[in-house]
This record gives sequence, C-alpha cells and structure tokens, in this order.
Amino acid sequence: MTRESSASSLIFGGAAQSPRAALPVLPPLALYIHIPWCVRKCPYCDFNSHTASPVLPEEEYVDALLADLDQDLHAVYGRELSSIFFGGGTPSLFSAQALGRLLKGVEQRIAFASDIEITLEANPGTFEQEKFIAYRALGINRLSIGIQSFQQEKLNALGRIHNGDEAVRAAGMAREAGFDNFNLDLMHGLPDQSLEDALSDLRQAIALKPTHLSWYQLTLEPNTVFWNQPPTLPEDDTLWDIQEAGQALLAEHGYAQYEVSAYAQPGRPARHNLNYWSFGDFIGIGAGAHGKLSHPDGRIVRTWKTRLPKDYLNPAKQFKAGDKALTDEEMPFEFLMNALRLTEGVESRLYPERTGMPLESLAQSRREAEQSGLLQVEPSRLAATERGQLFLNDLLQKFLT
Repeated sequence: MTRESSASSLIFGGAAQSPRAALPVLPPLALYIHIPWCVRKCPYCDFNSHTASPVLPEEEYVDALLADLDQDLHAVYGRELSSIFFGGGTPSLFSAQALGRLLKGVEQRIAFASDIEITLEANPGTFEQEKFIAYRALGINRLSIGIQSFQQEKLNALGRIHNGDEAVRAAGMAREAGFDNFNLDLMHGLPDQSLEDALSDLRQAIALKPTHLSWYQLTLEPNTVFWNQPPTLPEDDTLWDIQEAGQALLAEHGYAQYEVSAYAQPGRPARHNLNYWSFGDFIGIGAGAHGKLSHPDGRIVRTWKTRLPKDYLNPAKQFKAGDKALTDEEMPFEFLMNALRLTEGVESRLYPERTGMPLESLAQSRREAEQSGLLQVEPSRLAATERGQLFLNDLLQKFLT
C-alpha cells in the first residue's frame, strides 16, 4: 500500500443529520477500488492489507466488486468518473485479465470522462514487464510505485520485499511499458536514518524522473508491529533538518509542493487526490473501502465497507458495513481537514458549493484562525499560512464545534 491512497481510511461519528440547503451542483466523482492483499504485511502498515495466499480469488473478488458498485449506483445521478484509483494492499498482484474485466464492468455502469486518470498502486517486487504493458493497454495511465527507500538496511527494517536495484528497475520498466505519468512513494524519518541517508534516497528518486513524488515521514501507528515494538527513530532536530533540506532539494528540481506530503512536476498533481482534498465525491468499493457521496438534497454521506476479505466475499454478508450522514456541526471540520492540507488551499466559494452551508457560518472560527496567524487573511481563499501548515491540528481545532 502506498501513502497516496491513505485518504480513504477515515471513520466519523456524530449526531443526527440537520437540514441544509440543496447543493447547487454536485462535485466531481471518483472511484476508489481496494484490493487488500500483499505479499507480506509491513511492520509499519496500518492499512487494511492481508498476506496473500498462493492463489488469489481474482474472479470471485472482481464479481464482488462489481456487485458492490451496483449497490452504490443510485447515488451517481448520471455523473461521469473523473478518476479511478486502485489501492491496497498491492493491486499489481492481480492479473491484467482480472483488472480488464473489472474496468470494463465499471465503464458499463458509469461513464468515463474523456481524460479520465486511472492509477494503479504497485510495488517493485511485483513488477513484470509484460504484465505492465498489458496494464497500460487497459487504459491504466498512471502508476504509484511504493519504493519507501533505496537502501537495503532501511528496506530490511521496513520489511519490504524488494531491494534498491529492483526499485530503480521498476521505474524504468514503468516508462518502457508506456507510463509517462508515475508517482514514487518515499518515506523519511526511518529507523536510524541520518540527514544524508534521507537526501540520498531523495536524490535517487529524483534521478528516476517521476512526474510525482509522495514524500512523507514514517509515523508509528496503533495496531502495527512498530507500535508494539518501536524502532529507534531520528531525533526531532534531525527530522526537521531532513524536512527542510528535502523540500529545498525537491523545489530545486522542479517538484512543487501542493499538499503536505505531495510534490509534482508542473501540471502533474494527482487528480484523484486533488478531488479528495477539495471535498469531491468518491465511491469506495472493496474490502474496507470508504466513500463519500453528495446528494442533490444536501445530504453528504460517508460509507465504509466490510473490512475482512473473507467476509466481503461471503454472499451471506453485506458489502456495506455502515454509513453516516454528516451534520451541520461536523461540516466545517470535515471540509477543512482536507482542503487545508493543500498548500494553496481552495477557493472560498467551494465551501458553500460543496457543503450546502453558507460561508458566513465559518466567520467566527475563520477570524480566530487568522488572528492566530494560522489562516491566511484572504477573503477569496481558505488557505493555511506557512505556520498553519506546520501546526495543522491546531488550525483545525478552531473549526471544531
């Protein structure tokens, strides 16, 4: 699993839904498809991933995904898909034949935009040239490759199945297979990592000329091996030095930071994730997948699917594990916890357009955040200051009711 797809892993609780204005226009629609199997579970990973058996139930899982999608079609309202994201797990464990049948089934149910972005997460240990040529022929036009590090000691500590040479070859194979748009997923703040170690990884990634880099700090998450058996991580001063030097290096090579941990060449930000961060809609299908769908009457509903693959594939069980309509009280935080991750924020008009709530409902909290130096004083935009980006949790607390 790469960090690009982590946006789909949140559950929310709260009070009953309050009435609000009908939405003037429904937001763009995306599709997230979760494939939950990996060759091996990494010790830092808290995503819904499971060690694969020697034979994956591809046919049964594709059937289940399409049946799951059928149950969400009532909320599509004739919209087309602007993007599709295959996350995991390791989606590249699935054959091109299985993914082709799935994509065909999806397109029969929902129209694709003419310029649709279709991203597949892949790990270097699963790269086969012919397989990726076949993926590209299906219309998959973007890869997100989970590198994490190029250094063997660090890869061993992270439990990765590939080595540094395989990581380098994966980027070359992606390009040879026809992918001119791909992301590399890279971590910093790794066990016993020095500043030079981190910059060496980043230089190697830049040398491979990806169009996009997800570069983020390793964090210890509950329900992981690292949480229970924590490794020795760099001191805070070293982490700060890595962050500053890494951002400068990326900027020097033309990678603009457009989100907390996302950097892209001009015109190459991840469309799927931009939709997520700007409070767009997405259907989530697959074991443990999450979705968020807006309805013309103003209701905005988050959904989550049955988590365990064996339960998801069990005909006696429901695909949907639960849903929750967002309340007026929750809406400011729900909208801004994503929008303020973007370095340029979003246009202020997007708040009433995407939530059905008047912009004036933010006025008091917005004023307090501006006076604290955390939010830019800019009427036409909702955007964090540089300080607000560093203390994003403090900024978001201003909008909790």
